[in-house]
Amino acid sequence: MALSCGIVGLPNVGKSTLFNAITQAGAESANYPFCTIDPNVGVVEVPDERLDKLTELVVPKQTVPTAFEFVDIAGLVAGASKGEGLGNKFLAHIREVDAIVHVVRCFQDENITHVSGKVDPLGDIQTINLELILADIDSVDRRIDRSRKNMKGGNKQYAQEVEVLERLKAALYEDRAARSVELTEEEHVLVRDLHLLTMKPVLYAANVSEEEVADAEGNPYVKLVREFAAAENAEVVPISAKVEAEIAELEGEDKAMFLEELGMQESGLNRLIRSAYKLLGLYTYFTAGVQEVRAWTIRKGMKAPQAAGVIHTDFERGFIRAEVVAYDELVAAGSMNVARERGQLRLEGKEYVVQDGDVMHFRFNV
Repeated sequence: MALSCGIVGLPNVGKSTLFNAITQAGAESANYPFCTIDPNVGVVEVPDERLDKLTELVVPKQTVPTAFEFVDIAGLVAGASKGEGLGNKFLAHIREVDAIVHVVRCFQDENITHVSGKVDPLGDIQTINLELILADIDSVDRRIDRSRKNMKGGNKQYAQEVEVLERLKAALYEDRAARSVELTEEEHVLVRDLHLLTMKPVLYAANVSEEEVADAEGNPYVKLVREFAAAENAEVVPISAKVEAEIAELEGEDKAMFLEELGMQESGLNRLIRSAYKLLGLYTYFTAGVQEVRAWTIRKGMKAPQAAGVIHTDFERGFIRAEVVAYDELVAAGSMNVARERGQLRLEGKEYVVQDGDVMHFRFNV
């Protein structure tokens, strides 16, 4: 399951610096056969201490973490929704991602000119939001016209569709994102193929200076972004793109020493990935054997057959049952055999909802 966040931001806010850091820190694409890699996609490993511990317990021939894609969405300027800059290309790319990481400039630097002439994080956010809203208004208006014509045939589905679209249109005309409109699952299905830009969840990356990275909460711009994000239930991750670029060039002890000097326990990129997982409602489960210990990404609420299908469609199609042990119980037991003796290794069927951290082995027959 290749999941992705599109990185957006106005010129000179640090977006390119952050994306270059992500690319430098990227995982080997050969390990991730389900990812299509092109120049504007950075694939990074998802940090997970549980994977390291399972590797210690099982001692496999290889360990494969799960991966996450960051897509560099270029060309966004005021007027993008009308085709200014690389507007059309920007809109096409952003429709394909699962979530948006909005890089917001929260640092002063006389050597880096801001596109509007001053550091104004809320103004930056509103500029980008306006372009997304305008693009969505265009999509919704065209869909309403089409659905109204189809209503004449007496199909009740189109009447319901128009009602939902009118609610979305009202919100957009009030400069509110489509995600602010409460929709039932059935209503979501009716408009899902529109791929509305403002329906996507947003994570704000507050880009601070190198000097402020250890105590970003003292930055007044970060406080403004947090207040804005709180109103729309969005996440905020303070990060220094410049520092992340330096971290990406280091490994092992050098990396640990650099983080310690800055007063950081981990890189901002790791925090960004974890926040993206939370934003998208993602879980990780593991498969663990002598050949391979591997992490797999699923959506929260997935049942065992669908989780098996993330590995291979044959696993889902021929699913019989799953052997499951909770990560904490396996670590406490020290081995799969001891967990089995303790009765902690369970057999689960098709209705089992996979939990974060489950260690699983699937039985299937095709």
